[in-house]
Amino acid sequence: MKIEEVKSTAKTQRVSAHTHIKGLGLDENGAAIQAAAGLVGQEMAREAAGIVVDMIKSKKMAGRAVLLAGPPGTGKTAIALAIAQELGNKVPFCPMVGSEVYSSEIKKTEVLMENFRRAIGLRIKETKEVYEGEVTELTPIETENPMGGYGKTVSHVVIGLKTAKGTKQLKLDPSIYESLQKEKVETGDVIYIEANSGAVKRQGRSDNFATEFDLEAEEYVPLPKGDVHKKKEVIQDVTLHDLDVANAKPQGGQDIMSMMGQLMKPKKTEITDKLRKEINKVVNKYIDQGIAELVPGVLFIDEVHMLDIETFTYLHRALESAIAPIVIFATNRGRCVIRGTEDIISPHGIPLDLLDRLLIIRTLPYFRSEIEQIVKLRATTEGLQIEDEALSALGELGTKTTLRYVVQLLTPAALTAKVNERTIIKKEDVEEVGSLFLDAKSSAKILTQNKDKFMK
Repeated sequence: MKIEEVKSTAKTQRVSAHTHIKGLGLDENGAAIQAAAGLVGQEMAREAAGIVVDMIKSKKMAGRAVLLAGPPGTGKTAIALAIAQELGNKVPFCPMVGSEVYSSEIKKTEVLMENFRRAIGLRIKETKEVYEGEVTELTPIETENPMGGYGKTVSHVVIGLKTAKGTKQLKLDPSIYESLQKEKVETGDVIYIEANSGAVKRQGRSDNFATEFDLEAEEYVPLPKGDVHKKKEVIQDVTLHDLDVANAKPQGGQDIMSMMGQLMKPKKTEITDKLRKEINKVVNKYIDQGIAELVPGVLFIDEVHMLDIETFTYLHRALESAIAPIVIFATNRGRCVIRGTEDIISPHGIPLDLLDRLLIIRTLPYFRSEIEQIVKLRATTEGLQIEDEALSALGELGTKTTLRYVVQLLTPAALTAKVNERTIIKKEDVEEVGSLFLDAKSSAKILTQNKDKFMK
């Protein structure tokens, strides 16, 4: 007898740099709690981000931009992700890096515009006419086959629907009869039929039959209230980029040539400005009629100093457009040359006229106690156990080096502990790993001391 162990095929969740962040961690008055929702310290920056979230929720922020500025490893990306978490999954959030615009296939401005459109949602409210009720009769009416022969065809189907308010008898197309057969609809089932498309959906068995002895586990649903013929509201969420792509691709037929045409089309096709203007017209018409509602999301551009002067001028125009998302920039640069210019030096590498438009949120370096709290959080997220002594050793190391370096030492320290047959990370593991790896500052110091040994 052979017994095999079956491994689960479910994908394990990858722990990334900001997995532990669940929100901004503010109380009901908008004041930052020292350590909450995965964020530690940076109280001023978090409170400022909280105000930005409130402005976005009250739709007073569209077409504006925020800049998160601070030294490396001070939680800029973390705050941007926390803003996304606070807004919830119904608000589109599109992250990108400044260097993404330098693609060999698409123009710089096209990459920016595409991401702008990805960050704007459209909530479409559709009112559908439906017939809903419990099936009281289901009779297919057959006639002689018009093609000749002995077989008979279904000309139409008579269906009786009952609700708490009344009953109705409907005469339906034979194609709907096929849908009814596919859904295995019988008398006593609760169904609804869309009036315009003829789509049939079986919701379950009417609870009037719940006392019947049935071998199969059946879902019983109550008898629908209201009339048989009613209007039902359906809400759908799309982004403007989805609409662009849907209209840019040719909706070819079923023949082989159109299939080949769609396969041969390069993936990175450029969507023209003309098409976008047409889509904007239709979107605006829908908004005026009250069918759709615009949901400005968040476009997060990290390492914004990587953009060049052309892209910055394009951003000006894009921010002024009537349909624009909230843009959050992040940078760790101080005064530096604006990319694409010869010698124009500006704060954060951003032109002064664009800086004037931004609300700037500053992030400050962490204190030792805060570094210890963050390392503890990361250890919990990664499922590692760490002693208090090892934690304070990492905190001390963090003040001399950087937070990123200390967080990166966690996994190697855990492996060292495992080699020494322990599950808990001790101080000696941290010291051992610290001696094996160099941080950026130590490496720079060594390079300066031994510069004659390295190639220029």
